[in-house]
Amino acid sequence: MRWRKKMDLYLALIRWDRPAGWLLLLWPTLAALWVAAGGFPGWHLLAVFVLGTILMRSAGCCINDVADRNFDKHVKRTAGRPVTTGALSVKEALGAGALLALLAFALVLTTNALTIGLSGAALAVTLAYPYAKRYVSMPQAVLGVAFGMGIPMAFAAVRGDLPLLAWVLMLGNLFWVLAYDTEYAMVDRDDDLRLGIKTSAITLGKGDVPVILLCYLAFISIWALALMGFVQGPVFYLAIVVALAQVAWHYTMIRSRTREGCFKAFRLNHWLGFSMFAGIAGSYLFQ
Repeated sequence: MRWRKKMDLYLALIRWDRPAGWLLLLWPTLAALWVAAGGFPGWHLLAVFVLGTILMRSAGCCINDVADRNFDKHVKRTAGRPVTTGALSVKEALGAGALLALLAFALVLTTNALTIGLSGAALAVTLAYPYAKRYVSMPQAVLGVAFGMGIPMAFAAVRGDLPLLAWVLMLGNLFWVLAYDTEYAMVDRDDDLRLGIKTSAITLGKGDVPVILLCYLAFISIWALALMGFVQGPVFYLAIVVALAQVAWHYTMIRSRTREGCFKAFRLNHWLGFSMFAGIAGSYLFQ
């Protein structure tokens, strides 16, 4: 049926079959919720942030595909995207993105004024990111800001203010985004060089792998030190060990810089985020 085919195109547009993208956003946001609340934050805020994360990531995909449509057709991995092939028009993709963003905003309206204000800043960074790769040598840093906005929003929604801890956790999360999105950029490095697109993988050159490892270690170290006075117990420290083991595993996947290895490493990053969240949530559960 025609409507079913159209729905399949919209699902492909928002990467419905690839949940890794929104999971990368979700785990640090939920971790911030648990820390801000000192444990379970309540069903209302949990629902707002889980659904809001999925909706905003989906809206971001719509915006990104419209912005990159003329580049994507020249990249092996992205040539079949609905906007790139013309199966969905720019108007249809932007309409879907706007609807998803409005639904996410409706959820935020159930929180407080500070969280609503931060959601506007988050949207602005989300809109800016697709164009950053044309002008910024490390556009992954812009993505890191966009992907980290859920952290101060979580603190604002729970506490009504923004303690230093929220910004420190956001900084640590920035390093994680730099690590996994550089792995992602390594997949398309040959195509991006040909097209003149700027990415961290190109900027770092042969230093990509060691910098990725340093970024992983910076993320885990900043979170471990920042949370030491808030999250304690063997569950949290076990989670750190598991996260470090995953960093070592990622090294084995990216050291040869193959497309397959780098893409696999990127797709599995959500398990590292889950490990950190599970350690935080578990430590509060067993206190």
